[in-house]
Amino acid sequence: MAAKMNVEPAKLYATLKATVFKGANDEELLALVVVANEFNLSPLTKQIYAFPAKGGGIVPVVSIDGWVSMVNGHPAMDGMQFEEHSEDGKLVAITCRIWRKDRSRPIEVTEHLAECKRNTEPWKMEHRMLRHKALMQCARYAFGFSGIVDEDEAAEVTMKKATGKVIEKPFQEFAEPAKIDATEEPQTEELL
Repeated sequence: MAAKMNVEPAKLYATLKATVFKGANDEELLALVVVANEFNLSPLTKQIYAFPAKGGGIVPVVSIDGWVSMVNGHPAMDGMQFEEHSEDGKLVAITCRIWRKDRSRPIEVTEHLAECKRNTEPWKMEHRMLRHKALMQCARYAFGFSGIVDEDEAAEVTMKKATGKVIEKPFQEFAEPAKIDATEEPQTEELL
């Protein structure tokens, strides 16, 4: 990555550690850089960033700009199309179709608003956000992108407490994983 950006490796390491991967230990930083390289994503333009994983480690998160870059940069990419589905004048779903140069038919995925919409500020633009979701899921099918999540998925990373109950905890910034007291009752926090 340093060679591609034409900077000294030590300088890039220090910059990443002090900015976009702040709080990551050396192993987590290396993991994120490997994932960024694998998908040709730039952490400096926030195409990829990190959330802490419950139980330790990190979760690589790819922004919509990163997903668009991965799709458009794939050598088999041969076009994309969206179709909105409405009932009674209201958006209910969006279908994304991606054509590959090596396939005779497009890959098609439909995402439904009722399954995806969240009570967060970005989802006030529900057409745009649902289009993003359809693109991301279709890209996974079309190109086999794995080991990464989108921003909504990262916000709902779950873990089982010692009681065996699942809790949801949103991550607002990269920080050390929270310590969980197994004697507390699980709670679901509202996303901001």
